[in-house]
Amino acid sequence: MNLYEYQGKALFRKFGVPTPEGYVAFKPEDIKEFEGERVIKAQVLTGGRGKSGGVKFASSLEEARELARQILAMEIKGHKVHAVLVEEKLKIEKEFYVSILIDRSTRSPLIMASPEGGVEIESVPDEKIYKFVVNPEIGVQPFVGRLLSKKMGFTGDLAKQFTKILMNLYHMFREYDAELVEINPLVLSEGKLIAADSKVVIDTDSLYRHKDLEENAEEKTPLELEANKAGYAFVELDGNVGVIANGAGLTMATLDTLLLYGLKPRNFLDLGGTDSVDITKNAFTYVLKANPDAILVNIFGGVTKCDTVAQGIIAAKDAFNINLPIVVRLSGVHEEEGRKMLEEKGIHAFADMRHAIEKLKSIMEGSQ
Repeated sequence: MNLYEYQGKALFRKFGVPTPEGYVAFKPEDIKEFEGERVIKAQVLTGGRGKSGGVKFASSLEEARELARQILAMEIKGHKVHAVLVEEKLKIEKEFYVSILIDRSTRSPLIMASPEGGVEIESVPDEKIYKFVVNPEIGVQPFVGRLLSKKMGFTGDLAKQFTKILMNLYHMFREYDAELVEINPLVLSEGKLIAADSKVVIDTDSLYRHKDLEENAEEKTPLELEANKAGYAFVELDGNVGVIANGAGLTMATLDTLLLYGLKPRNFLDLGGTDSVDITKNAFTYVLKANPDAILVNIFGGVTKCDTVAQGIIAAKDAFNINLPIVVRLSGVHEEEGRKMLEEKGIHAFADMRHAIEKLKSIMEGSQ
């Protein structure tokens, strides 16, 4: 789950990472009287706010509220702005970059730091990006901060500040089951290193351990929210083949194989391990709402029995009056019984995923 900037900075403060003074405002009237200048920043789960006009500066309460009103009426890259972050304007002397993420090649946390912050890390030359693989059993010790401080050009008090930030950031990374914690830019302002921005991604499966975090609805479409509320793992995609499979791994493999055959999936729906006719039947509700041109069901039956799935597919076809092509792969417990039931209802059923997708492709190409 992606956190908004204000949520990420709240965690930064909780773990002792310095941030500008600020607060979130959901309407212009939430902005309080202030002295000096303030920055008004759109809170959306996408980049490019500045170029889109989502970051503005104000020197009075009236100006701040008017700018907030304008920003709250914006849509940035398809994301409606529902809140703004109001912060003190920093006197920025230099910008840096630092992040901690999961490095899948080493299966360990990886620290990335660069003296060139304020831009996308992908645009920074490799020789300006310093990396350190963290041993999870040891964590981030002071020597790591000293090592990276030297490479970043920090000395004296700044080196101590950077080391403390790095250690606190790692503590937060571990405590909150993060996949990514990024500060870009980490700025030098009046002798202090401050996190001027935040990007935090939390492992969604860990949210039950973090009751202080609420899942951000903006990350999901209304249909995804509806399906998730009903208990289905469902993600909308941009293709035209509705997909129902059981198990996240098999579902992902199904999407990949469709693409390999030149077909584009319309959704990801993981039926999970179930032996319920109704759960299978009701899964079609959300796939149909995504308006696909055809539906592929890919089941490897263990806990999920193939004949039960077949009953659910038939029940859905009758109940929802489905006229779209449906192709099914059934393999596992009671597979022959399940395929026979489907074929008797005129639904194409196969024991092999490749054969099912080849059939689906021929049907769809024949309809064009």
